[in-house]
Amino acid sequence: MKLLHTADWHIGKQLNQFNLMDVQKDAFQQISEIAHAEAVDGIIIAGDLYDRAIPSVDAVKNFDAMLKHLNLEQNLPIYAISGNHDGANRLNFARDWFGAQKLYLNTKIKEALIPVETPTAQIFLLPYFDPQDARIFYNVSVESNELRTIQQAMTRVISDIVAQFDPQKRHILVTHFNVQGTDNEDYELTSETTSTVGGLNTVAASLFADFDYVALGHLHLWQASPSKHIRYSGSPVKFNTKEAQNEKGVYIVDIPTNGPVTYTFKPIKPNKDLYVLRGTFAELTAASTYEQYPAKGAAFFSIQLLDRPQEKNIRQQLEDIYGDVVEIQYHVTTTLAMPSHQQVQARAQVSDSEIIRQFYAAVMAPNELSSAQATLIDETLTTLRSESEDQQ
Repeated sequence: MKLLHTADWHIGKQLNQFNLMDVQKDAFQQISEIAHAEAVDGIIIAGDLYDRAIPSVDAVKNFDAMLKHLNLEQNLPIYAISGNHDGANRLNFARDWFGAQKLYLNTKIKEALIPVETPTAQIFLLPYFDPQDARIFYNVSVESNELRTIQQAMTRVISDIVAQFDPQKRHILVTHFNVQGTDNEDYELTSETTSTVGGLNTVAASLFADFDYVALGHLHLWQASPSKHIRYSGSPVKFNTKEAQNEKGVYIVDIPTNGPVTYTFKPIKPNKDLYVLRGTFAELTAASTYEQYPAKGAAFFSIQLLDRPQEKNIRQQLEDIYGDVVEIQYHVTTTLAMPSHQQVQARAQVSDSEIIRQFYAAVMAPNELSSAQATLIDETLTTLRSESEDQQ
């Protein structure tokens, strides 16, 4: 069995004020060509299909065309999940109809416990969720200390998934989390949720030891893969200047009936690349500099000026030379550092309840939440999620 692993399409995303749809459609065309050339047996899309929970009409139209091309025209099964950027409830429709066409799109924990069966493999599609989703699914009372962290919740879910294993088949997991492993270096990571807002937590790679391959989404750099069989494909498009130097692509994953799973990275070349330029205004407006780069309008540029020139209309002059300037930063004296893998993980260890507690402490200092207030907040968050589930 051979699968193409991709993730984090973020259809509809903009690069500051610039629309990326043409770049995304070109990247998709390259993915389609790779899938055809490699004669894959299916496509994995590991979350963040859209960039927003309520995507634009144009984003929906284009993503629909992409799915149609892969699934109906190329006759490829699609194994997809919702990510933290997707509106899970909005994506959870027409499952029977999609399944009949071998288009599998999971948005709930309960759906992940039922594998997609192929002749040689079981594919488990586990969407993004947080501990409160798991508490609701497992009917855990608000007074209980169970499933308070994503690590606890994931342990429970993975245990239930492993219980469904057919020992005669290979086992593939598709999911969307910040996974911490032991094989990776201190990579500089980039993701759409590296702040504490949203409470995305780190999951230990050791939880996935029973799987033959884990196809991850969420972190946009494929180098962030935590181990040899737990891989991030990265995003197919550069979405911010922190990704400018990173090569984009997809994985082709070979899953034999027996023996080790192997994978090959297939690069995607952007039809409109992103460059970060750093120097004085005089240096960046010199022909010897700009002639090294694509012609005006053929690329995106982030400008880091080491001085604040006295000339008027600085942005206009730079745009006259380079075209699409996505940002200008002044007085950049040091290289802008990206968060380390450990820093990302440290930031991620914050639940919604903890965010509220920290906010209360900051506003009401020196007072902090009482235990009764903390319990009320937890009950309220759980109730809100329960109501959301009931409305589906």
